[in-house]
Amino acid sequence: MPSIEIRQLAATDIELMRQLLTVFGDAFEDKESYCQNQPTDEYLQNLLNRDYFIAVAALKSGQVVGGLVAYELQKFEQARSEIYIYDLAVLSEHRRQGIATACIEKVQEIAAERGAYVIFVQADYGDDPAINLYSKLGKREDVMHFDIPPA
Repeated sequence: MPSIEIRQLAATDIELMRQLLTVFGDAFEDKESYCQNQPTDEYLQNLLNRDYFIAVAALKSGQVVGGLVAYELQKFEQARSEIYIYDLAVLSEHRRQGIATACIEKVQEIAAERGAYVIFVQADYGDDPAINLYSKLGKREDVMHFDIPPA
């Protein structure tokens, strides 16, 4: 069985970022959001070059089978930052192999290097696999989440 490589994507990894978008589209059953109107190469390169954007890919035989994207948020109340895992997914045929945990562990390394004080992630009620994963890695807080449209 080929080993899994976990790596942070760089500005030169446009094709891998596109593969990661496809993984998200497949895993979340939302190809419309992730695959049908992807940004230009220039946009993705600029995003991957930003210090606040973190993309981690899990590769098996050179193909992306999972990964995550996260954002580092600079805080105002203290000189510190926190990292928000925005999306995390693994293709169904590659689940239960520790890939999601390995991706989070990579973000933990990145967070430690940057001096971030916490990593946080949201899970939806009923998403038991995500809830179980995050419960084994961190402390659960029950909060309400609201989507507010722009003016």
